[in-house]
Amino acid sequence: MMTHAYSESYLSNAKDRLSSFFDYTINDCKLAPDWVTALFVNTGYAEQFERGNPAYVAGMSGVELARAVITKAYGKKNLPAPTNVEDCSPEYWAGWALAEYQWSRCRRFKDIFERIPLTNIIEMYPAYHEMDITAFIDAMDGFYKAAEGDSNLKRIRENRGLSQSELAQRSGVNLRNIQMYEQRVNSIDRAQAHILYKLSRVLGCDVEDLLEDPMT
Repeated sequence: MMTHAYSESYLSNAKDRLSSFFDYTINDCKLAPDWVTALFVNTGYAEQFERGNPAYVAGMSGVELARAVITKAYGKKNLPAPTNVEDCSPEYWAGWALAEYQWSRCRRFKDIFERIPLTNIIEMYPAYHEMDITAFIDAMDGFYKAAEGDSNLKRIRENRGLSQSELAQRSGVNLRNIQMYEQRVNSIDRAQAHILYKLSRVLGCDVEDLLEDPMT
């Protein structure tokens, strides 16, 4: 059973904030959708949001969150006033649906966007916005699984230009263990903390980046 990062009582607030966040940054500030998600993740606000920090999921509006993200990324800027429209834009819907998906599946925004860009989620609007949210969640699960490919450990190791043997030698982690983690025969999410620490130090990444489901 999944342990959600925050109570379901906050979910309605989170959906409202994220929907307004995307609608404002994309439609009013004219930022590209996938650039918005990069800013959201790289400024650290995505992590605070997905962990249910009440200051962000309930304490500020989506527009205030957007302005905080943009200010942290670029410094103080003269930002436009939000456009108040009655109709739900595709970007607004994408934020609403994505907040539900992230909460229900306990996945990091970073991991979701690496596999399913926000541009693709927005394009789901015509087919899914009138369906029950479970249809969207099922579709997202399918896209996520199809995009998983190699394990995080293998992907990061290869990006660093290391063979399995070199990683084993430098980290002190048994070669067979590394092979089993990369093949998902053994779950790296259940690896002992000292093994994860050794691997992450050699690979120059966070421990969470090696995990398949870091929020579960």
